[in-house]
Amino acid sequence: MKKVSLSLGLLIGIASAANAQEARFGIKAGVNLASLTNNNTESKKNLVGFAAGLMADFSFSDLISLHPEVLFSQKGVKYTSGGGGYAGGGNTAQIRINYVDVPLLLRVKADGLFFEAGPQVGFLASQKFEVNNTTISTSTDGTRKVDVGYIAGVGYQLPQGLELGVRYNGGISDLSDPSAGEKTRNSVFQFQLGYLFGGK
Repeated sequence: MKKVSLSLGLLIGIASAANAQEARFGIKAGVNLASLTNNNTESKKNLVGFAAGLMADFSFSDLISLHPEVLFSQKGVKYTSGGGGYAGGGNTAQIRINYVDVPLLLRVKADGLFFEAGPQVGFLASQKFEVNNTTISTSTDGTRKVDVGYIAGVGYQLPQGLELGVRYNGGISDLSDPSAGEKTRNSVFQFQLGYLFGGK
């Protein structure tokens, strides 16, 4: 709850500080195709999750806007059988890591089409490790509690406020315990549908 309050506080702070010509607020939801980047070459597949939350858009002109969001986002990775590692022969394992993400994006717009990029801070909410759909652990020990990353994406927005977007969310922070000997970062493709209220 404290993480959500902090995120909402950040969003309100941005809103009060922005000297924008137009401010709009909205909601969005979508699907994540998530993985983790590391040296583990075991049969690794994308983990399907969801992301949903609030967004705002502060237009400084018809071309440029500041676009902060607060999203609950499911990330992680899935491993399939292949011997060794998390998933031994005949097994399927998955690590699901849930975050409250706070991206701060700059949008460049052109006749409905928009391009967006910027930094993101993610606050670890929970974590679950499963083997063959059986929960093995829900401990967050050994996982960094704050994840710093970046976003780059493209989308299309109708004047009424409906928008479609696809983006890549890459991690900069090493999520794993430094003693693990290898760097692990989030890597997520996101497909999102949103609606900004107050459209024409």
